[in-house]
Formats: sequence, structure tokens, C-alpha cells
Amino acid sequence: MCPEPRLIEVRKNVLKQNDIIARALRDRFRGAGVFVVSLVSSPGSGKTAFLEKTLTLLRPKYRVAALVGDLATENDAARLARSQAPVKQITTGTLCHLEAAMVQNALEGWRVNDLDFLFIENVGNLVCPSSYDLGEELRFVLLSVTEGEDKPLKYPTIFNSADVAVITKMDLAEAVEFNRDLAYKNIQAVRPGMKVIEVSAKTGAGLENYFAFLDQRLSEMRKTVSI
Repeated sequence: MCPEPRLIEVRKNVLKQNDIIARALRDRFRGAGVFVVSLVSSPGSGKTAFLEKTLTLLRPKYRVAALVGDLATENDAARLARSQAPVKQITTGTLCHLEAAMVQNALEGWRVNDLDFLFIENVGNLVCPSSYDLGEELRFVLLSVTEGEDKPLKYPTIFNSADVAVITKMDLAEAVEFNRDLAYKNIQAVRPGMKVIEVSAKTGAGLENYFAFLDQRLSEMRKTVSI
């Protein structure tokens, strides 16, 4: 029998080490009472616009911050900084995803105890991020109405690894003839019972329910850790 390929063994070791760091991060976040949300999506889904609106509108009430991953530029971090929330860029180089160690390193110099919410924007990719735990409390997978209703069927792993599906750019739904029922059907076919939130960062539609959801989950998390 042929031995297991070396590449598979290396990948297993990398994922194991990532999971160890992610567990330590999650314990650290929960102990500090900070609720961590990671965002994954394909490029062009409106992820950065959604996060900018989130930081801007949450900041008057909550202590918020963001880490943002990208292959090369710091454009997204500069854009998010307009919210006046603390933001750090993580440049991944050739890697198409963030890893727990990158998050750990990016937190140097930050007091997580001073935060209520930390948002982590992953690299625009629906494949690689599915394998890497970042120590988040919730993972949101974004699907824009302009991408097509079959995205969950094409990328089932990322939808299975996420906790909430966020349908973005709802202000364009009618113009692009977005089939809402079909999108929901495909999401539920891949991840039965998955929570779905519809939003428009441009018009603000759906954001009130989205913020209420975050507020509820923060309260629930802090009750479990007696913060």
C-alpha cells in the first residue's frame, strides 16, 4: 500500500495547529466578553460596505473594532477607518484566507477587554476560509443578490461552516430579478435551519433586525461567561 501523500500530512498538521490557536483565541475573547464575528464571501458581495455600515452605526452604542484581510492592498482598511472605529489590515500575500495565527498577531497592542464587538473580514474567497477557524463566535457568509441564487449549491462547504447567511444588496433585488424563494431553498438544502438575514448597506433596509440579532447574541454570550 502506498504511504499517505506528504502534502496531506502537512495540511493536517497546519489545520491542527490552527485549531489550537483558534481555541485559545476563543477562550480569550469569551473571557474578555467580546463578541467576535467573521465575514466570508466571494469578491464583490458588498462585504466591506456592509462592515463599514456596521461599524459606523454600532460605534455610538458599542465599542467596536475590525481586522480586515486582503492579499495585497490596504484599501479596505482605509475605507473601514472612515467609521472611526479601530481597524487593522492583515496582508496575506499569496494566501487566499486568514489563519488564526494572523488574527493572534494582529491583536498585539490591542486590549480586547476594551471591546464589545470585533469583526474579522476574511479574504474574498468561498473556498479556503471554510477550513480555518479564527476563534470567532459566529461566522457570517455573505451572498449578494447579484451573484445568483445557486451560490450555496456551488460552495456548500462554506455555507456548512457558517452560522448565518446574509443576503446583501437587497436594494438591487428587483432590478436583477433575484429569486428570493429559490435562494432560501438552496441555503436550506445545504444547511437546514440556517438563519438568513437580508440587508442593504445602501438603504439601511434590514439593518435594524441585524443589529437586534447582534445585541441579543452578545447578551447571551456574556451571560454564559458571567461578564
